[in-house]
Amino acid sequence: MGFDDLRSILLTERETGKLVQISPDIFDRTHVEIAALLKKVYAVEDPLSDEARALIEETIAMKETMHELFSIRSRKILALALMHAEGNYYDREEVKRMLPAEHGMFDRVAAGLLECQDTLLHNAKQPLVPSPKAAPAVIEVAENDGEVHDEEYLSGEEQSVSQSPAAPTLTPPYLLVRVLEGMDTFMGVDGRIYGLAKGDIVTLPERNASVLSDRNLVCPVSLPTGK
Repeated sequence: MGFDDLRSILLTERETGKLVQISPDIFDRTHVEIAALLKKVYAVEDPLSDEARALIEETIAMKETMHELFSIRSRKILALALMHAEGNYYDREEVKRMLPAEHGMFDRVAAGLLECQDTLLHNAKQPLVPSPKAAPAVIEVAENDGEVHDEEYLSGEEQSVSQSPAAPTLTPPYLLVRVLEGMDTFMGVDGRIYGLAKGDIVTLPERNASVLSDRNLVCPVSLPTGK
């Protein structure tokens, strides 16, 4: 990975508003090249010579280019995470172009945004802290299926607390809707994949349903009250 190659990739990333497909090992190869340049610098007898100065400048240029590439891609990924958290559409192909480390960042940021929205915008309560008596049951559930359900979280006297009006909300609010137009498969804010066809009646996360309703793609369905 030479400086010209890295610079070309950076220019391409700058020119488009979407993530560019890059080699999964681009940063690793850049680090290897920088190490090789530094080795050449240390091998020059005169550290003040033109040769040493040229090598040092090339090393600095590669580091700055790598950092700028990371910065540009990170800003794009943060924008995608925000659109996902708000329930808006975004190009799923961009997610496929993320490097593994970038995809991990996207998942963590999106999850953090959703958690903050639930706490600040939807007044969701934080999960109760289990008492020492209930702790073993929680650990056992986590080992079995990776989930902790409201009714399994506490037992005995503590379970009556979880059934009170102040019980924590661990899932986003949903809305029953009728699909007015077919649409491409998309990921909801709950992490589920939805493929909707015209005429379907489904429950969607409220934030996704609101966005689709504004675009006249779905309409809310009112259930009969029985009165």
